[in-house]
Amino acid sequence: MLREIVLNEWYTIFMMLGLVFITLSKHIFAHRFTDFIQVIGNSKYLKIYVKEQKTIDGFNLLLFLNLIISLTVFTCIALGVFTETTTFNFILFVKLLIAFGGLLTVKTLIERFIGKLFDIEPLINAYLFEKTSFKNYSGIVLLPINALLLFTVTPSKPIIYCIATFIIIINIIGFITSIRNHQKLIISNFFYFILYLCTLEIGPYLILYKLIIENEA
Repeated sequence: MLREIVLNEWYTIFMMLGLVFITLSKHIFAHRFTDFIQVIGNSKYLKIYVKEQKTIDGFNLLLFLNLIISLTVFTCIALGVFTETTTFNFILFVKLLIAFGGLLTVKTLIERFIGKLFDIEPLINAYLFEKTSFKNYSGIVLLPINALLLFTVTPSKPIIYCIATFIIIINIIGFITSIRNHQKLIISNFFYFILYLCTLEIGPYLILYKLIIENEA
């Protein structure tokens, strides 16, 4: 019982930090946040704010910080379910936090570099904005889900699988939205699109998954 309390205290601290980032984004960018919450099923946000994006976007940065925290908390909870451990591994948590943050940041930088290299920067920037929006949205969704897993619902493998599927679906919606918005260009460059998927969309996550499994083993 004591170990569960300690575990929840650590998770609570990090989730409160994520909530602070969301609250700041809502307070500083109130109108944009309202449009952002309706991003699924409504293209208004993507059409309006893609034109206003900057290299360093305060709104996306705040939501990105919540994303990596929420993703790390959920991953640790999931690992606890699959390995049947209740102790909080702070070192593992920090490693995952750095890994998720580093992976997503490096991927974005590489994609921006590719955009400049092949002189398709406007297209890449629009694509990254759309993809980032849905990733950040899934981070907001994960925050209350993590709270339920810690304080209300007893986590189990079926529940973890359902939540993971739900989050993946959100990001697939974003991916389909991007394909639909740029379908003509994708069709005319189908080979390069498949190459991009394998190297920058699938490969990095497979590597991260392998590292997590090896670390737990």
